[in-house]
Amino acid sequence: MDKDFERVLFSYLDSQDFIQIDDNDSIYFVNSEDDKFAQIRFDKSDGWCFISIDLIKEISSLFSLKDDDSKEVIGRWVENTIQMRVKHTAISQKFN
Repeated sequence: MDKDFERVLFSYLDSQDFIQIDDNDSIYFVNSEDDKFAQIRFDKSDGWCFISIDLIKEISSLFSLKDDDSKEVIGRWVENTIQMRVKHTAISQKFN
């Protein structure tokens, strides 16, 4: 993926103003503190990043990407945002 295009995607994700909730084992990215469901969950112990299907579909639709490409770029954005290595990414249904 082109670095300029990735930069645009990162800027879009930055503009979402996700709230990060750090709870010892995981970091959750939510839209607001009242949200019952996270858009992204990163497990610190094993480097797994779970991304909600809704967020993946939103990115895929807005940027004309395949779901797998959206999943991977969101994983790189998470890695860049929290400065921790994302080893694996997975599509998830909503989780809390």
